Amino acid sequence: MKRIIGAIIIAFVMSTGALAEDGTVRMGSEGYYPPFNYFDSTGAIKGFDIDIGNALCERMNVKCEWVTTDWDGIIPSLNSNKFDTILASMAITEKRRKIVSFTKPYYFNSVRFVARKDLKLKDTMPEDLKGMTLGTQSGTQEVKILNNFYPDSKVKRYPKLDDVLLDLETGRVDAVLASQFVLGEWLKEKGSCCEFVGQAFVDDENLGTGIAVRKNDADLLDKLNSAIDKIIADGTYTQIREQYFSFDIMTHPKKTSELFGK
Repeated sequence: MKRIIGAIIIAFVMSTGALAEDGTVRMGSEGYYPPFNYFDSTGAIKGFDIDIGNALCERMNVKCEWVTTDWDGIIPSLNSNKFDTILASMAITEKRRKIVSFTKPYYFNSVRFVARKDLKLKDTMPEDLKGMTLGTQSGTQEVKILNNFYPDSKVKRYPKLDDVLLDLETGRVDAVLASQFVLGEWLKEKGSCCEFVGQAFVDDENLGTGIAVRKNDADLLDKLNSAIDKIIADGTYTQIREQYFSFDIMTHPKKTSELFGK
């Protein structure tokens, strides 16, 4: 009977997402979204998201254990208890809030187009990209934006952003829509073929970038929100941000309804 009761208690603890007995929080991320999360030459996970997560764990007096998985399955992996959070630059949306809970935003991630220089594009409104092949990563807000506002363009979706950028380099894609932060880093390193075109914007449903937890994990959610407040107040957040970006990333950009008028 004691063994049965013990098993029930363990199952309950796991289902409620409580912290492990050793004070460990398993942080879920992807690893293919530089400079937010990426693998270095040794295979270690690095980036802005990772530094923020480690700082939050320090403020919560817990140990971070990083677990990586493919983007397409990251929410199911959270809800099947493979890790305790998603800290992978995930946009907060009402649709996602139905299946996970989010912290307050820890930054706002706008999107922007990069296009091949030889196209000599002046803008990226739907009429400017009519008949062109546009690429983005599957499972992202950018897919919906392209499908909704660019009906006269061919939209190609890829499992990883690296794949779509490779096709942009080789001319199989004319333009790519993704995070302007990530694309900016790519342009610095190997984007001689291409350039930013048009202005940055954000989908109306994008409520900022947050950390996701399971719906029943209110305790961890409260601890994360409190830790976010602490690292902002004591300057840790700014110190981390300045290592990656020279500009404010907490200002909400123009929405799609403002840009496209619908």
